[in-house]
Amino acid sequence: MLAREIAESLLEIKAVTVVDENHLFTWVSGIKSPVYCDNRMTISYPEVRDKIANGFADHIRKFYPDVEIIAGTATAGIPHAAWVAQILGLPMVYVRSGAKEHGKGKQTEGVLPAGAKVVLIEDLLSTGGSSLKACEALTTEGANVLCVLAIFSYNFTSVDTAFAEAHIPFYALSDYETLLPIAVEMGAVKSESLELLKKWSKNPKMFTEK
Repeated sequence: MLAREIAESLLEIKAVTVVDENHLFTWVSGIKSPVYCDNRMTISYPEVRDKIANGFADHIRKFYPDVEIIAGTATAGIPHAAWVAQILGLPMVYVRSGAKEHGKGKQTEGVLPAGAKVVLIEDLLSTGGSSLKACEALTTEGANVLCVLAIFSYNFTSVDTAFAEAHIPFYALSDYETLLPIAVEMGAVKSESLELLKKWSKNPKMFTEK
């Protein structure tokens, strides 16, 4: 099962860090989290990045065979989008976090014909906000976004809601629910911490609200 393999790989290369409630990570969104998933580390491990790229490519072949362009989010989605585009023999673009304040003021780099069918590659889905902003940028420039694909998702219900409202499908190769029991098996998470970690995933603001 690919989801399990990806979760194991992320734990093995220490891309996932789990701490206790007294030593929390603070995300850009302001959420205080006991778990930090740094998928940027995957680019340093050829076997892991190949597994990810081929997982994306297989999903695209199966569900989005009419895709015309692979897009990546800046910066972490760019290398994975490049590898997927190479496997599929497709053009690639990438989406900046905001429009340039110089030159042509573009937010999307590369050639993006009007009406092009695009699959967006993201490294991580937490709140989903940055991914949907990238989708909005692509749509504004005339693209037809077929879906967003990510390496890992935290399984927040708010992501389901946000993508449903935007009418954009999404899929993650692995996720928080898959990772937790594996993390216990591999000794990355203490079994007594499991319930707290599950509770946090259902209410990601539980530490922020204290």
